[in-house]
Amino acid sequence: MKIMIKPLLRPALVLFALLTLLCGVFYPYMIAGIGQIVFPYQANGSLVLKNGHVVGSALIGQEFSSPHYFWGRQSATSPMPDNAASSGGSNLGPSNPALVDAIKGRIAALKAADPGNTNPIPVDLVTASASGLDPEISIAAANYQATRIARVRKLSVETILGLIARHSKFQYFKFLGEPRVNVLELNLALDRLN
Repeated sequence: MKIMIKPLLRPALVLFALLTLLCGVFYPYMIAGIGQIVFPYQANGSLVLKNGHVVGSALIGQEFSSPHYFWGRQSATSPMPDNAASSGGSNLGPSNPALVDAIKGRIAALKAADPGNTNPIPVDLVTASASGLDPEISIAAANYQATRIARVRKLSVETILGLIARHSKFQYFKFLGEPRVNVLELNLALDRLN
């Protein structure tokens, strides 16, 4: 049986062009338009402004290494931390020696930054999130850092703990997610204190 290609070619090309317009042009523009109308803050990157200048995004973590600031979750992105262009985890399993060594190094850095702190170190301060871009830490991780920040900024620990409490976000619908705090927002609030 001989198959005729020529009669099938035109309908295939027409269908290809229609699907390209529908899926490649119409649908993306429609979704972007709905996003701009319904969720304009999120659709434009959830940008955080300070004195009229963009200082970051509420949805993407940033690296803070100064002892004056709260430190966020570790980032597994490369070639630099919190690189949104290469979002992803490290893919290192819990028994991988490289992950164990990295965690030991992070624990040592936390202890060196605050040698008097004998509290247990929250796990989110020594491990990366699945995306490597998590902008939030647990309230326990923020509280763990309170003594270091209070000492360096010459503030009372109670002031820092109060700041953490005011910027804490709780579970969605009282059962989804964990209580947390956005590191960028908390650090901006710290700067406003001084």
